[in-house]
Amino acid sequence: MASPGQAATEATEPCKFTGIAPVELLSHARGLYQLKPPLRISMRWGGTRGSMGGMSSSPSNHPWMAQALAVPYVERRLVVAGCPIHYLRWGDGKKPGLVLVHGGAAHAHWWRFLGPLLVRQYDVVAIDLSGHGDSGSRGSYPRELWAEEVIAVTAEANFPVKPVLIGHSMGGLVVIIAAALHGEKLSGAIIVDSPVNRPSPESEEGEIGRIFRNTKVYPDLATAVGRFRLFPEQPNSEPEMLDYVARQSVREVEGGWTWKFDPRIFWNTSEDRMDAYLSNVHCRVALLRGELSVVVPFETGEYMYELLHRAAPLVEIPQGHHHLMFDQPLALIAAIRALLADWTHSIPRPVSGTIVR
Repeated sequence: MASPGQAATEATEPCKFTGIAPVELLSHARGLYQLKPPLRISMRWGGTRGSMGGMSSSPSNHPWMAQALAVPYVERRLVVAGCPIHYLRWGDGKKPGLVLVHGGAAHAHWWRFLGPLLVRQYDVVAIDLSGHGDSGSRGSYPRELWAEEVIAVTAEANFPVKPVLIGHSMGGLVVIIAAALHGEKLSGAIIVDSPVNRPSPESEEGEIGRIFRNTKVYPDLATAVGRFRLFPEQPNSEPEMLDYVARQSVREVEGGWTWKFDPRIFWNTSEDRMDAYLSNVHCRVALLRGELSVVVPFETGEYMYELLHRAAPLVEIPQGHHHLMFDQPLALIAAIRALLADWTHSIPRPVSGTIVR
């Protein structure tokens, strides 16, 4: 759901935001959100062993990772409401479309290992929302405008049929809004560990925004990459995947290296209407959550299920935490494939409801 130095604006007790945070910020946040000590991660890419949470792995133990990285993609940009939006694309443009949306402070390369696993049946796009990755920045970042960016990318992609949106964490909230406001342009939406609470804590910028207003500049790439952490932290994530994503999460600036995300993405003080949006989606929708997620605990998942009138699947990924693409990537892909295969053959239920803009 997020990116280096990141924090996502979604939250539930005991964690108030998710994403990735520079390690030096965790000491402050830990006092606020009762975090555990940071995990020690060996981050190297290219054949050396790494360990995290007691697990060890190497590319030779996971040949699918190297195979995924070998799948070619193209990078493209378009301008949406005056801001350049960057995205990655796998596939030949002739298959049904999937659009992958990252979480807060993350970027398109969070999907770099998973997108290629879907290209046999689909044309896959992964977007950098404004203020993230290699897209441009704005003065403010209302989620509704992020949803417009997603819809604009789907239009430019020119898929042969209406696409399915898949969003993780904060990106899932953006997908919910897109599905509520533009559902007639979509075949479906899959929401991956994104919290809609009662009331949602994302309506509060508060201390979280202040923590992330001043991102550091590190003297060199290695130091910056070494500061990359998932937030909330979790065990059993693949260190090679984290290292790759960390290196895509920083940019060179005067005096060193810093995170790509714009800290202003967390300065959101607008009223949260996510429950209204979720209950009024205008396309098929499915919910995925990590069984062990602290961001979308069981009770939150049930509340979201009720908002969908108990007419949409709610699927738990066994032993999964919030950042499912890093600790249960193949289980996540299997769940997505199963949902999409069912949607290919079954008839959707009618949806109703109106969002007051």
